[in-house]
This record gives sequence, structure tokens and C-alpha cells, in this order.
Amino acid sequence: MRNIILIVTVLFFLQAQAQELQPYIQEAESNNPEIQAFELRYEIAEEKVNEVNTLPNSEVSGGYFVSEPETRTGAQTAKLSVKQMIPWFGTITARENYATSLAEAEYLEITIAKRKLALSVSQSYYRLYSIKARQRVLEENIALLDTYEKLALTSLEVGKASAVDVLRLQIRQNELVERKDVLEQDVIAEQSVFNQLLNRDDNIEVVVYDTLDLPSVDPMVPLNALNIHPELLKYDELYQSVEQAELLNQKESLPDLGLGVDYIAVTERPNMDFNDNGKDILMPMVSISIPIFNNRYKSITKQNKLRQQELAAQKNDRRNKLETILVTAISTREASRISYRTQLDNLQQANDAEEILIKSYESGSIDFNDVLDVQELQLKFQISSIESVKNYYVQMAIINYLSNNN
Repeated sequence: MRNIILIVTVLFFLQAQAQELQPYIQEAESNNPEIQAFELRYEIAEEKVNEVNTLPNSEVSGGYFVSEPETRTGAQTAKLSVKQMIPWFGTITARENYATSLAEAEYLEITIAKRKLALSVSQSYYRLYSIKARQRVLEENIALLDTYEKLALTSLEVGKASAVDVLRLQIRQNELVERKDVLEQDVIAEQSVFNQLLNRDDNIEVVVYDTLDLPSVDPMVPLNALNIHPELLKYDELYQSVEQAELLNQKESLPDLGLGVDYIAVTERPNMDFNDNGKDILMPMVSISIPIFNNRYKSITKQNKLRQQELAAQKNDRRNKLETILVTAISTREASRISYRTQLDNLQQANDAEEILIKSYESGSIDFNDVLDVQELQLKFQISSIESVKNYYVQMAIINYLSNNN
């Protein structure tokens, strides 16, 4: 089982992540306190195997006869007893198997935590990319409006534009500067979220892609890929742990054996000479502990059956939810691709309109209202295309988390 988990984990981390993203994920795994806590829990669970691989405490007792009983060979003065109970054959092995199955379930918790962390880091990374990409687009549009403003001032000098046109262009520039400054605050906030995931100082700058394009083909995502998802494999491990718990319960319902020895000190009888005078007594003993009242074990068996039914129901419920999330992510990813293509087409048409306006200026006339309208459309399509790319990769991060595509 652990080999399967290791393979799954490797496949997950070989996903189509940005090259700059993977080191961040590795750093997050190394520093994340939640994962460190899960790893410690796993170490504790592994140590439990050593804990159960022991026999019950040995019993040693002693006593001194205040009133010494007389026997034929002399008076008994003291008694020493040693006793060791031994569980029924196979009971200790059953305990080890149960503890091991619980440790395997804890190991899966580490895998799940790492995958969830990688998902959170990826999504934050792409949100940060989107914010910074929008900043760059706004900077480009501010520079473009600055060029248009110079054209308007030139046209104003020759009477082909009004002062209102210049003011409108300046107002539009101010609006874009404001939006850019607001985005800077968004960068600070999202960068803080990202650095928190890596458990490092909030002010450390996060380097992201300058540009991201969509791949030409989306990977196939079969729904049966969910069958080996750690969140579902966890229920299988828990189910097996209940099976091991029931085997242990059956073993514990059997008798326990006890081996021991009693030693009694005897003093010699005075003024008498015969064989065994004052000879100490050594008496080996065998005992058996029988659970006559076994309603407890019957109740545990019933509880284990109910627990298995509960786990089966929880696994089915979780699989349905994961499948819903996967189907939704695939649909949203495709919608993002469609939106991206549409925005590129619209942006190309807006650029064509811009070229027409520039040619109109070269021919001696330009309508700066049209300039602002086209510029607004260009900005809208650019921002929308960035959001489509961000949404695409956010959904890919979810798909990778669920399906292990590479």
C-alpha cells in the first residue's frame, strides 16, 4: 500500500506546474507546521507497534508468616511467588497488525496534507500572477493614454481637438492609476497569503510568471482516477484497521495462560534428624484466565461491523463529492479556455479599431471619444483574458489534486 502512495505522490508532483512554482511547493512542504504535526503523529503511530509487542507485567509477591504454620518438615516462615500471564497464541501478533494498520492510515494523512498544501500554494500562485499581470496591463494602458494625450495636445494646438478631449484622457489616466494602486494592495495581501503557506516572512517577494499561455491540448481526466486518491484510500486503510481490530478482539476473547512458581522457606525442626528436615518448598504453577462473561467482546464485534458500514458509507459519500468537484473543475476549465479564445478574438478586433483611429489621425482627423471607447475595450479584453488564464490554471490545480494527471 505504501508503494502505491509513494507512486501517487510522485505523479502528483510531476504535474504540469510552472517551473517557478515547484520550488515553492517543496519549500512549503519543508516548513509547513501542519505537515510536521502529521509526520510526528505518524512516528507516534509507528512507535505504538513497539508498545503492543510486549507481555503483561510479571507479578512478584512475597509474604512473611506472622504465625508460622508447622509442617512435618518444619515451620513455614516466608513465601515468594512469581507469575507471568501469557496472552493466547497469536494475540500479540494481532495487536501488532492492528497498530500497523493505524500507522498506515496516519501515513495517508501526511500524503493528503501535502497534496492539499500543494493545491493551496498553486492557487495562490496563480492568483498572484493574475494580479501582477493586470498591473502590467494597466501600466501599458497608462502609457498608451499618455501617447494619446500627446496627440490630443498636438491636435488642440491646430484646432482639431478640444480641451475637453485632453481632460477626458487625463481623467481616464487617473482612473487607471487608481486601479493600479489598488492592485498593489491586492499584491501585498495575496503575497502575505502565499508566504504564510510557506511559513516564512510576509514581506518576502514572490516571483511569478510574466506571462502564461494555455496548452494546446488538455490532458484526459478519467473519473476512475479517483479510485487511488489518498482521501479514498484512507477509508480503505481505516476499514482494514477495523478488520484487524476484530481479529484482535477475537484473540482477546480467548483464555490467557499463566506460568509461575511459589517458593516457601521452611525452618528445621529442632532436635530432630530425618530426611527433608527444613527443606524449602518449590511449587511450579499453571493458571488460566477464562473470560466467562464475554458480552463485552460480543459488543465490540457488533461495534466493529457497524464501524465498517459507516466507513463504507463515508467513502461513497466522499467519492461522490470528489467526483462532483472534478467534473465541475473540468467544465470550468473548458469554459475558461472558451472565454480565453473569445477575449483574444475581441482584443484583435479592438487592436484593428485602434489602427484605424491612428490612420484617421494621420489623415488629419481623430475622435478622442472613440479613442477612449476603444482603449476601454482593449483593457477589458486584456483583463478578461488574464482572468481566463488564471481560472484555467486554478482549475488545473484542482484537477491535478484529484486525478494525478502528468
